[in-house]
Amino acid sequence: MTNEARIDQLANTGVDYVVVLPFTLEFAGMSPADFLSATFNGHAPSHLHVGSDFRFGCRASGTVADLKAWGDESGTTINAHKLELADGKVITATRIRGLLAEHDLVESRKLLGRPYCITESVISGRGEGRDMGFKTANLQIPDQRKAIDDGVYSCYAVVDGRPYRAAVSVGVAPTFENAEANCEVHILDFTGDIYGDTIKVQFMEYLRPMIKFESTEELIATVMGNISHTRETLPL
Repeated sequence: MTNEARIDQLANTGVDYVVVLPFTLEFAGMSPADFLSATFNGHAPSHLHVGSDFRFGCRASGTVADLKAWGDESGTTINAHKLELADGKVITATRIRGLLAEHDLVESRKLLGRPYCITESVISGRGEGRDMGFKTANLQIPDQRKAIDDGVYSCYAVVDGRPYRAAVSVGVAPTFENAEANCEVHILDFTGDIYGDTIKVQFMEYLRPMIKFESTEELIATVMGNISHTRETLPL
């Protein structure tokens, strides 16, 4: 998630304020004690809530025990919460990324509490889709945020707050060369110009792997089948 998306998600929980600490090399090199001093600047909160496995400071050397020792001196109550479980196992980002790498959108949605989604700006693409009858909004997902594995998916694309059905391919299409976008979104029943705009894509169903087609006709037939499936199975 981008920082903006994280803040939006936090805002939906009803929190009053979100403070973002820039992650610089200097910040990353702080000892646990310096981290606490710089973060709170002598104004210790009455309560801090963290996960039971919380680590902080350079090389994650600070532990919850260290935090509680600091809290005893500063008058802060440290609340270390047990981690959420699903099927007897801790819910972690690593676990969810593993599910997305296996195209398991059902289980990942269960652990996230929502569909996995990306929010990116629309860039210019190759143009072949327009010529073949399925114009796409092209996105470039940075590697550090590309949690989902390559493939073709049924999705919702949210444009200006309105959801549309969308057939989406993730990964560079092997049929074409010199592709810049690694996510191509065909938005059903949409004709607007959204180059440069930011859209959100919610992944609902994995359809098939990315494959190299022997002919343009085979590609068009397969893509049109993916579009038809998306139209028939995703409610609006």
